[in-house]
Amino acid sequence: MHRGKGMKFVGDSRISATRKSNLPKDYSEYPGKTEAFWPDFLLKEWLVGAVFLIGFLCLTVAHPSPLERIADPTDTGYIPVPDWYFMFLYQLIKYTYTSGPYNILGILVIPGLAFGALILAPFIDRGPERRPSKRPFATGFMLLAFAAVFYLTWEAAANHDWAAAKAQGAIEEKVDVEIDKEAEGYKVYADQSCINCHGENLEGGPAAPALVDTGHSVDEVKDIAHNGIGTMPADQFDGSDEDLDKLADFIANLKSEEE
Repeated sequence: MHRGKGMKFVGDSRISATRKSNLPKDYSEYPGKTEAFWPDFLLKEWLVGAVFLIGFLCLTVAHPSPLERIADPTDTGYIPVPDWYFMFLYQLIKYTYTSGPYNILGILVIPGLAFGALILAPFIDRGPERRPSKRPFATGFMLLAFAAVFYLTWEAAANHDWAAAKAQGAIEEKVDVEIDKEAEGYKVYADQSCINCHGENLEGGPAAPALVDTGHSVDEVKDIAHNGIGTMPADQFDGSDEDLDKLADFIANLKSEEE
C-alpha cells in the first residue's frame, strides 16, 4: 500500500489562501465620517480612560474616604448619607411628589425612565451625524440630564448639616475603666434605669454622654439628677436621698486612669 493512496484533501473556503497584512481598511472615501476601530478609535478611548483614571486616583489620595465609628443599630437618630455619586437620587426623594405616598415615583419610575432612555439612546438616535448641533434630541437630553444631576447634587450638599453628621459619625475613644458592678452605687444606677441611656459600662450612648471622668462633684451629680442637663430632662431620679448619695458618689469617683 503506497503512502497517501486513497486519501482525499478537502479545502475550507473560510480560510484565505494568501495571508493579508493587519492593515486597517481605507476610509479615505469618507473623510471625517468614520475611522478604523483598531487602532485609531480604540487608542483614543484608552487615552481618555487613562486620563480620568489618573485624575480619580489623585482625588482619592488627596481626599480619602472618611472613616466613621462602628455602625450602631440602636442609634435611630443617625442619618446616613450616600456617596457623592448618589447624592442626586438622595435629594430627589426629599421632594413632595417623590416621597411619602409618592415614593415609588422617586425611587423607581423617574430613575427608571432616565436610565431606560440611556439604554434606548443608540436605537433612537441612529443618524450618521456626529456633531452635537446636528443631533438636537440627543444633545438636549444629555444637557437636561447633566443639569438635573448637577442641581440635585448641589442642593443635597448645600442643605445637609455636615457638622451634625460629623458629630454623629465621630470615632469616640473607648473608656478604659473597670466598672465594679457589685458596688451599691452601680446597683442604684441599674435600678433607676440609667443604664438604658448611659450604657451598661457607663460608656454613654447616642443621646447620652459617658459617665466616666465627668469632672463633676458629688453635689453637681445630685443637682443633675434632679434638674437635668442638656437633653436630659429633670426629675429622672425617683429614689431615696440615701440612694442618690450612693449614686452620686459612685459616678463622681469614676476615673479612667489612676491618679
